[in-house]
Amino acid sequence: MSVSEDKINEVTRRAQENANLIWNAANSLFGAYKPHEYGLVILPMCVIKRFHDCLETKKDGSNKTRHEEVLEADAKYASFGPMKADFLKEAAGYQFYNTSKYTFDLLAADAENIADNFMDFLNGFSDNVKDILSRMGFYGQVERMKEAKLLYQIILDFNAKDMDMSKYSSVDMGYIFENLVQRFSESYDEEAGAHFTSRDIIYLMCDLLVTNYEFDMDEDGMHCTVYDMTMGTSQMLTCMEERLRQLDEKANVTTFGQEINPFTMGIAVADTIIHGGDPDNMKFGDTLSDDQFSGFKFDFCISNPPFGIDWKREAPAIELEYKKGDAGRFAPGLPSKSDGQMLFMLNGISKLKDGSGKMAIIQNGSSLFTGDAESGPSNIRKFLIDNDWLDAIVQLPNDSFYNTNIATYIWIIDKSKPLRNPGVVNLIDASQCYVTRRKNIGSKRVDITNQCKDLIVKTYGAYTTGVFEDTLSNGKVIKCSSKVMDGISFGYKKIVIESPQIDEKGEIIKNKKGKVADTSLRDTENMPITEDIDEYFDREVRPYNKEAWVDKAKTKIGYEIPFTQLFYEFIPFEDTSEIAKRVQGDEESLMAMLKDLFKKDGE
Repeated sequence: MSVSEDKINEVTRRAQENANLIWNAANSLFGAYKPHEYGLVILPMCVIKRFHDCLETKKDGSNKTRHEEVLEADAKYASFGPMKADFLKEAAGYQFYNTSKYTFDLLAADAENIADNFMDFLNGFSDNVKDILSRMGFYGQVERMKEAKLLYQIILDFNAKDMDMSKYSSVDMGYIFENLVQRFSESYDEEAGAHFTSRDIIYLMCDLLVTNYEFDMDEDGMHCTVYDMTMGTSQMLTCMEERLRQLDEKANVTTFGQEINPFTMGIAVADTIIHGGDPDNMKFGDTLSDDQFSGFKFDFCISNPPFGIDWKREAPAIELEYKKGDAGRFAPGLPSKSDGQMLFMLNGISKLKDGSGKMAIIQNGSSLFTGDAESGPSNIRKFLIDNDWLDAIVQLPNDSFYNTNIATYIWIIDKSKPLRNPGVVNLIDASQCYVTRRKNIGSKRVDITNQCKDLIVKTYGAYTTGVFEDTLSNGKVIKCSSKVMDGISFGYKKIVIESPQIDEKGEIIKNKKGKVADTSLRDTENMPITEDIDEYFDREVRPYNKEAWVDKAKTKIGYEIPFTQLFYEFIPFEDTSEIAKRVQGDEESLMAMLKDLFKKDGE
């Protein structure tokens, strides 16, 4: 099921070469545009040229280009009104078309009228394409290029013989766009990783999703819906579809996504239109405050939402949704306004099909432990464990992402888990399962190669406590450590321990009624959720504080997942005698070298 390393490397190499060609067109913008603004022109032009080149190909059995067939259909069905669009799409063989007579060749042949002709060309596109260009703000850039006398040169650059974009697959285009976005981000000192996730992590997430999953199958193959709530350029959706078709070439896969960035949204919709998907399944807007898929349920959710990003701007809509209770997406609780990543997790859970939906979502370490007992994050963890939907958490190697070197985790949420592995959670430490890159890309210094990925998936599939190892061709041992734990073990009771004040005579301070004064000392302690409070208190507290008591009315329930603590391996300190021997040996070696040096100087 894995894509070979050779194939991945070849696709990456092609993407680099093709991105270089496209990047060269940016040189024509120098002066009129600052480097960080190049993307305002180059990315929309890539989308436009890809649409154009696809229409300039021929359908099977036809001696005309798709564009020529559209022009004929446009004349033939001129009187059909709104119904004409369906005939034009049929003539094009795509979910888009262009009724303008102009092609890039014709545009390049008339420099004098380039502005009017190019606008005629753009206006000839179907409404879905024009909507993409509008969201990308491209029409304003056309005017800007016209004023700077750059428009004709950009048309020439994109009409170069080696700039045929119809030959690129969806996967190729994904890599190309990622490469370009990275370059534009670097020129603006912006985090490229905010726009996309590296492909090795995406393929790992895909394989974790399909492992241990019971597919809905009939005589026509499997039927699956896949949702990405922060889809970027839609590469997670593309890769998941690719994985599912590797399992079943007849698979009926329908993808859905929402994105707030108009540029990456435009790229995603363009790619969806070209490879025959439904562009209406790709929605624009803020997922947290403007959910475009209310009431929808999906088989799979795959997503890498932003973490460390506040949700103050969306707070009114989110808090209103929270007040809906179980009728809303955020009923279990709200995290701190400084980090909304757990809100995305709750959104994804709400979108999973009851009894079968499964999600792979990236989170940083804060989702494991932040928040006091009965806080929003703690209640979200409790919600997952009480419903028995938390299937596994996989720690990735540090330095796996383009824009951060911190510890990151894949959470696997599975609504069918109670039937397969009731009451337990599989924690997997895959932090040592990587290959060091020869050349860093931003903060990304390691790769999860196929061999690494297969070991992680094998560990997850086994769903047992143990250590799984494999040896790379260079002799390095990679390993995954796995612990299967009772979900309830992550819960705790936060108890309030009251102790009386003691006066200078060592006596308890009491009020006029002879009771312990309200000035008692107060402390808190976390204890296992499964243990009786009195038994714990008698064993852990009373022997050291005979006058203390527990105010049970103030007891709170909390949940945290001490991942690092659970996988901590103590490395014994070197014996002092061994250290002394080593130091003495170093001293003797140094003295011998000095004596030899002085001896040579005296000769």
